[in-house]
Amino acid sequence: MKTMDEFMEHTIQDLYSAEQQALEAMPELSDMVQNEHLRQAFTVHQRETEMQLQRLVQIAQQLGIDPEGETCLAMQGLIEEARDLLSQLEPGQLADAAIIGAAQKMEHYEIAAYGTARTLAQQAGQKQAADLLEQTLNEEKATDTKLTTIATGEVNQQAAQSE
Repeated sequence: MKTMDEFMEHTIQDLYSAEQQALEAMPELSDMVQNEHLRQAFTVHQRETEMQLQRLVQIAQQLGIDPEGETCLAMQGLIEEARDLLSQLEPGQLADAAIIGAAQKMEHYEIAAYGTARTLAQQAGQKQAADLLEQTLNEEKATDTKLTTIATGEVNQQAAQSE
């Protein structure tokens, strides 16, 4: 990698891989969820993630790049960590709290990555790509906030009370 354009291509491909991996892992995580609000949040975010992948394809087309080509090692590691943690838990309130924590780690990675990609697009004068990346960045932030609300408003308290 020698240019900002190559860095941008790498960043879009990394995001595409991250979103694909997250989308594939969502059913596995949501199958273990007991809390109805958390289950609904996963359902909504799964649909958002499908749209986010479509946006990344659109951005790649605008930039004349292939959205595939990278494997997001960070998301791969976060998903592996989530699977390892959940293998140690039975479905229930504690598992729901752990699922929220794992999902927020993934969201925080995506927030950082989309922020970087948006800034690169802005600096390259790619306004349409920057706007699409900003839209996804805002969705990722909203999902993180929703997960925090579910955790602090019900799941974590219930898990602590059930000990």
